[in-house]
Amino acid sequence: MTPSAAQSTETADMATRILEAAEAQFRHYGYGKTTVADVAKAMGMSPANIYRFFGSKSELLEGVCARLLQQSLAIAQSVALLPVSCEEKLRRYSMSHFEFTVATMLDERKVHDMVVAAIEQSWGVIDKHIDELQTILAGIIAEGMDKGEFAKGDPAHAARCFGAATSPLHHPQMVAQCIGKNNRASPEDLTEFAIRALKA
Repeated sequence: MTPSAAQSTETADMATRILEAAEAQFRHYGYGKTTVADVAKAMGMSPANIYRFFGSKSELLEGVCARLLQQSLAIAQSVALLPVSCEEKLRRYSMSHFEFTVATMLDERKVHDMVVAAIEQSWGVIDKHIDELQTILAGIIAEGMDKGEFAKGDPAHAARCFGAATSPLHHPQMVAQCIGKNNRASPEDLTEFAIRALKA
């Protein structure tokens, strides 16, 4: 490895460590109450070292958000490659993202204010992520249409509709509002309803 490549790797590793520390602080104390100085203190360094990598707390938030979204995208990509029916792929896509949202973005009481702030401040990053997910969904649905599992139609349109119909299972604020309430459709029921719509 050349010196420049080693330096580049070291820089990337430090940026990752900073984002991990920032996410831990945001989750523990709340995004609004955490400062860049708090993140630096948790890492045993000066704020100036943080600012070498991230220009503001908002940039830290965007980096943390991007890390979470990358994990979500990896789930979708892995589901798309499974050797199962397209119907089952959609079922696993929906339920896996629901479980991911519950595990990473909620606590027992509320949506972390970190996630709320990310939705408000980093919408461009999130909107791009939605486009990436819908491209994967459209591919699964197109395959299902070709195989006769779903009614013929526009896969991109169907993907947008499927995503919108199941958004209460993936949107952190909506999950927080609906989870455990008897007067809301269960994740399984909502997923099955959306899949049936593709067959009609």
